[in-house]
Amino acid sequence: MSLSIRNQLPGTVISVTPGEVMATVKVRLGGGQEITAAVTLEAVEDLGLAAGSTVRALVKSTEVSLATGPVDGVSIRNQLPGTVTDIAVGGAMARVKVAVAGGELTSAITKDAATELGLTAGAQVVALIKSTEVSLSNA
Repeated sequence: MSLSIRNQLPGTVISVTPGEVMATVKVRLGGGQEITAAVTLEAVEDLGLAAGSTVRALVKSTEVSLATGPVDGVSIRNQLPGTVTDIAVGGAMARVKVAVAGGELTSAITKDAATELGLTAGAQVVALIKSTEVSLSNA
């Protein structure tokens, strides 16, 4: 199955914490970083997720925010440091590719944000992704 979701990072489930309806699933990515996904219990069961499961973490590029450094005092669980490898700026939006340990992320942000952050190839950034915006699939 082909998907339009640009960000597909392989990893291994390290824990599943169930709640009443949702669960948090922690995944260790290929580069050793961790990412947390908040998914339904039904999805956990359907996908057979448990520690050791091989998965892909899927994130739409519009759900990847960028910062010029780590952000304290925010509820966003996923903060992945990386380096800008490419940037394409259009009339309103910019596409920013970021190399992170074990993969690459694409972020779609406004042109104004890219300009204000001074993003260029080689810039150090932190990709911010809410756990509710991370989907999981079997690898």
